[in-house]
Amino acid sequence: MRRLLLLSFGLFLFALPSYAQSVDASVSYSYFRLGGSGGINQNGISGSVAYNPNRWLGAVGDFGGYHASPGGISLNTYTYLVGPRLSLRNPSKVTPFAQVLIGGSRLTAGSGGGSSNQFAYSFGGGVDIGLLPHLALRPQLDYVGLRNSIQTANCTRVSLGFVVHF
Repeated sequence: MRRLLLLSFGLFLFALPSYAQSVDASVSYSYFRLGGSGGINQNGISGSVAYNPNRWLGAVGDFGGYHASPGGISLNTYTYLVGPRLSLRNPSKVTPFAQVLIGGSRLTAGSGGGSSNQFAYSFGGGVDIGLLPHLALRPQLDYVGLRNSIQTANCTRVSLGFVVHF
C-alpha cells in the first residue's frame, strides 16, 4: 500500500507541471500606423504563438505583414518579434496580458523601389475574452518602434482576432 501511495504521489508531481503548460496560437486583422502623425496607414494580418510554462509567464513569437499603396506605390512592412508575455489568468473568461518583444522588420517599396531592414521592438498588451473552452477573442494594442542607424519610426498596431488555447 505504501508503494502504491508513493507511486501515485510521484505521478501526481510528474503530471503537475504538464497541467500548467499550454500553447496559444492567434491570428488577427491588424491596423498598423507606420510613423506618427503624417505617417502611413497600413492594413494586414498578424499572428503569434506562445508557450506558457506556467499560468502567468509565456514566451511569444509574433509575426505580421501590413500593406498600403500611397500614391499608387506598394509599401509593405513585415515584423518578426520574440519575447516574454505576462498573463493574469483567473477563473473568469477574461485574461489580460502585457508583453515586451524585440526582433526585426523589413520595409519594401514598389516593385523595384528597394527594401530595408530595421531593428524592431514592441510593448503593449491585450485581453483574451473566452468564447468557447479553447477559443477566445483577442483585442490588442501595441507600440512598435522600428530603428535603423539614423532614426526610429514610432508605430502603433491595433489588432482584433482569435486565439486558440491548446
